Amino acid sequence: MNNTERREKELLFIADEEDWVQMKKARRLTQALNTADRADFEKIRSIVNELFGRSDETTFVNPPFYCDYGCNIEVGKNFFANYNCVVLDNAKVRIGDNCLIAPNVALYTAGHPLHPDVRSSGCEYGIGITIGDNVWIGGNVVVCPGVHIGNNAVIGAGSVVTKDIPDWSLAAGNPCQVIRKITEEDRKYYFKKREIDKEFLAMQAKE
Repeated sequence: MNNTERREKELLFIADEEDWVQMKKARRLTQALNTADRADFEKIRSIVNELFGRSDETTFVNPPFYCDYGCNIEVGKNFFANYNCVVLDNAKVRIGDNCLIAPNVALYTAGHPLHPDVRSSGCEYGIGITIGDNVWIGGNVVVCPGVHIGNNAVIGAGSVVTKDIPDWSLAAGNPCQVIRKITEEDRKYYFKKREIDKEFLAMQAKE
């Protein structure tokens, strides 16, 4: 196997010229994205759709945004990433529908061996990250290699996610842990115990 094949199989690899061709393309596109007119939403969306491996007309990313390959990022419908998102996508990053990423979130598939003698060879690896549908990831969250975040989960701000998070979970902390399940009772509130007002509910009913 060549190094690209090794990377795609989530084995140790050393980046070679074939990898750098892909990374140079991603850097040119992220440069275009990060210097685009912030009010030119259509241009921003067009660049992101060229950069990502899977996206559509509902995808939006607020620049600046940084990644290694871009083609390894696959997002579903209505994906939104806020300012200063970093995705180290040595391996696949698969994100479902209706997901929200707050500012300064980092998704890291990339890593290096623990032992310094192996690490000094210049090798690295990528272990894929999977995020389900309807997930909200709060500001300054770090998601580590190999993590799976389930459907309808919420990750609290500042968390470091090192292990899988089940569906319908509110999780937070360093290391990130499940605090409780999200239940039907939560439908009544928008922030802590602040209830959603009747006027807003009426507006939603008309749509």
